[in-house]
Amino acid sequence: MSEPRYVEHGARWTALLYGPLFALLGYLAELATGTTHAIAWVLVGLGLAVITAPWVHARRRFLTVKVTDTELWQGRESLPLAEIAEVDDVGAPAGARVLGGGWSTPRKYDELPIRLTDGTVVLAWARDARALRAALGRA
Repeated sequence: MSEPRYVEHGARWTALLYGPLFALLGYLAELATGTTHAIAWVLVGLGLAVITAPWVHARRRFLTVKVTDTELWQGRESLPLAEIAEVDDVGAPAGARVLGGGWSTPRKYDELPIRLTDGTVVLAWARDARALRAALGRA
């Protein structure tokens, strides 16, 4: 597998720390009042981490954008770079297919219309569409 030129993860695994940190703050607040429930806060922290793990996994699987020397990855779909004809000044026609398999671009992501070598236009997406355009232009 070639070295990625651009990578944008859908989520970071550090998000698993939010629940335990919340539980630690709750425990410290209880400690200030004098009555503590340490085992309950440990269970709350672990429970929040456990329910966050599938969310992080799904976002990393379906919302990761990666450009390598040979392919553009959008979620679980790959597009060979040899099929990309143009990334600059491409208009997005109504009904253009969205890469990655969704009906529309994900929320909080910008669209990047791409013209393929067969003349069709598809919509790529990224949080930083300029950086994705630059990475595709360099590739």
